[in-house]
This record gives sequence, structure tokens and C-alpha cells, in this order.
Amino acid sequence: MKKLVPLFLLPLFWSQSFAQSHQVPTSDGELLHITVKGNGIPCLYLHGGPGSGSWWMEKFMGEELEQHFTMIYLDQRGVARSSGTENSNYFMERLVKEFEEIREFLGIENWLTMGHSFGGLLQMGYALRYPESIRGMLMINTALHMQECFETSWCPKALEFSGKADELSLCTDTTSHFVDRWQQAVDLVKEENVFWKMGYAEEENMHIMNATFGEIPNWNGNMGNIVMNLTDYHINFKPLTSNVQAPVLFFYGRSDWMIGPNHFEGLAFPNMVLWGSEVGHMPFMEGREDLMQAIRVFLEAQELANF
Repeated sequence: MKKLVPLFLLPLFWSQSFAQSHQVPTSDGELLHITVKGNGIPCLYLHGGPGSGSWWMEKFMGEELEQHFTMIYLDQRGVARSSGTENSNYFMERLVKEFEEIREFLGIENWLTMGHSFGGLLQMGYALRYPESIRGMLMINTALHMQECFETSWCPKALEFSGKADELSLCTDTTSHFVDRWQQAVDLVKEENVFWKMGYAEEENMHIMNATFGEIPNWNGNMGNIVMNLTDYHINFKPLTSNVQAPVLFFYGRSDWMIGPNHFEGLAFPNMVLWGSEVGHMPFMEGREDLMQAIRVFLEAQELANF
């Protein structure tokens, strides 16, 4: 009978024959859903939202990514297939600690991280606390300062698309918190059925994306109801980018109004490939070829390529 090798003893580069899902226990009693698939250098995917889950990434771009990476698709605590109640700990210190717990569970020495949107904040929190675990960061349409994203891009564009461009006080009124004003802006574009313009080139793609959430039974939505109000995630991480020694790909969309096409300004990563693309917020759906080209250039420059 063939002897089974424990998962934590598997070599750093796995074959697709080991593609599988796990419920990883955390040190504070949660169970985190991960799916491990692909070939190549391990790469932890940190989804945005907050609370969007990892399934859509696996579904829409997994085939391309898994040819070059061992992808670890994680549903963060309180999201999708992972546990987490309204009373769970969602502070950044706790979330980045569980990335380490997953790495140790899988027996990985170090890995890449790939973050999207809100996931960029988690990438920064992780890199600043556990730099030895990270070989590089792929930052795809990521936020590094939420208030800036809202006041300079999200809000003015939402007002423009909803026909209320003269109400710019919503963007700058410091008498109310930017998170509360953000919800007002979301309501405006939803009322006018133009929310899709904030991040997509085609309205149909938003509906295709939204349909994926119904493909996961008993979707856990607790994280998304809580995290936006935690001050851990309101930090301006841009000045702290100078402290990150790992190589970084910073990919941004020139029509990504959710983050802002100029959000790269002020970054100080010592080792960065900056890549602007003619795409909105969802290059995984609407700009895959250019995104894969950016990833290829980055990995080859860092001699990490598996192409």
C-alpha cells in the first residue's frame, strides 16, 4: 500500500494532484476555508470586499494562475465558507496572524501574497508584521488608504454617474465619518442603477460576478458587516511602504474608480514594478491578458518565473 505523506511534509512546489480544500483551525477557535490548487511558487490570495470571498477568483482566473502558482485561495474569517460570528475578532493583528497559521499548517517556508482591493490593506499589515514569510507581493487594484480612495475617486465618480456632481460636499464633509459618507455614495449609484460603472466596463460582468455569491451555500457575511468600521483599516499605509523590502507588483486600472487611477501616487516601495492598465476594478474578468503580462514581467524581473 502506498504510504501517505502528511501535508506539512510536502515540498514547497506541489503538483496539481494535491489540489484539495481544508478547514484550517486557528489558535482562537475559528475554521478557515482554503483551497490549494496549481503548480509553482505558493501564492496566498487575499480577497477584497471586505467579505467578497475567494471563490470568484478561483472560478474566473484560476486556470491561468494555477499554471504558474500553487494558489492558496482563502476565505477570510467571517466570510463565505469560513467560520466567524459578529462577535469574532476581526482586528488586523488577528487576521494577519491567521495567515501565518495557514502557512505553518501547509508547511510552506515563505510565499507570495496576491491581494485585490481591500486585500491590499491586509497585505501591508502582514508584510509589516511578518516580513520573513513573504517573497513578494502582487497588489492588484489595491487600496492603501481607504479615506483617500473614497474622497478622491469613489465619491466624486459616484456623484457624477448618479447625476449629482454638484453635491461634492458629500466627499469632503468632515462633520461625518468617511465610512458613513461612503454608504451614502453607494446608495446613490445603486438607486440610479449605475453602480457597475464604478468598477466594470460592462454591466453584464457585474451581474456575472454577483451570481457567484449564490454558488456557495450558507454564505457567511459577518466580516463585511464589521470590518469597514474598524480603525485598523483606516490607516494610511502609503508612508509605510518604504519599510517593505519584499518586491512588489502594483497593478492599477486607469478606469478603476473604486480605488482611484492615481492611487499609486505616494508609494515608496524600494523594489516595485508599477503597471497601469486600461481596465477598471476587475482585471480578473475584463483584463486578464494584461494582468498576466504584468505578473510575468514582475516574476521574471525577480527571477521567480515559472512561465
